[in-house]
Amino acid sequence: MNKRLLIVAHAPSPNTERLVEALLRGARHPDISGVDTLWKTPLTAGPDDILSANAIILGTTENLGYMSGALKDFFDRSYYAVLEQKQGLPCALLIRAGHDGTGTQRALDTILTGLRWPQVQAPLICRGEWQDDFLAAAEALGMTMAAGLEAGVY
Repeated sequence: MNKRLLIVAHAPSPNTERLVEALLRGARHPDISGVDTLWKTPLTAGPDDILSANAIILGTTENLGYMSGALKDFFDRSYYAVLEQKQGLPCALLIRAGHDGTGTQRALDTILTGLRWPQVQAPLICRGEWQDDFLAAAEALGMTMAAGLEAGVY
């Protein structure tokens, strides 16, 4: 049975959609066969999706120095429903930050600490003006998460 990598990412613009597509491209690399990858928006994802996942990538824009309201809503609806059952869920972050992303990362770190979801990759924070290099970094993040999951690293 394949493992499941869940991507919960808020993509309100064409560029953030491109970031999600890059995550998916990496996670679905042809050399990775033991992982099924599912992308859901934060407003459509919920506890059942988390409960069926073996790892998760969370993607958000930086909004007023915080995560998107959509991702916050996802946590509001899911936190207590999965708290006991999904401790140890391997996690990674992708933050699209117009500024520095530190407030967004700090807020997510607090929530992830409470859930006891270890960040198994360094957060990918795409800072400042849009750069096409962000896409390669997002693809690498998706590939690394899926490959690590397939290999049993986490």
